[in-house]
Amino acid sequence: QGQLVESGGGSVQAGGSLRLSCAASGYLTYCMGWFRQAPGKEREGVATIVKSGLVTRYADSVKGRFTISRDNAKNTLDLQMNSLKAEDTAMYYCAASSLVGRAYCSLVAGRFSAWGQGTQVTVSS
Repeated sequence: QGQLVESGGGSVQAGGSLRLSCAASGYLTYCMGWFRQAPGKEREGVATIVKSGLVTRYADSVKGRFTISRDNAKNTLDLQMNSLKAEDTAMYYCAASSLVGRAYCSLVAGRFSAWGQGTQVTVSS
């Protein structure tokens, strides 16, 4: 997958929207995901997506508000975030997993072997 580079983070008021993008210098792996980490908290899975785009998983806290998508031709991974809340404030990371199989494309950080440098999202209430 090469290098992963996130963009699109920023500051927004609660209720607003942001769209994060991740560009891979190589190719997207079968399973790609977004994770986040707030200060003093563990890294948590936000959303994952398989190569076909037909299977996605979301953390309960973002279901109905966030949408993950991928463009295999452009080697990009996106995360559309709507109705943002203060608790969504965190550093967001793009990640790639070398594992193949829907069952393995889960929100478990340990299954992802490549990570971007992160992009900060700050939501003010």
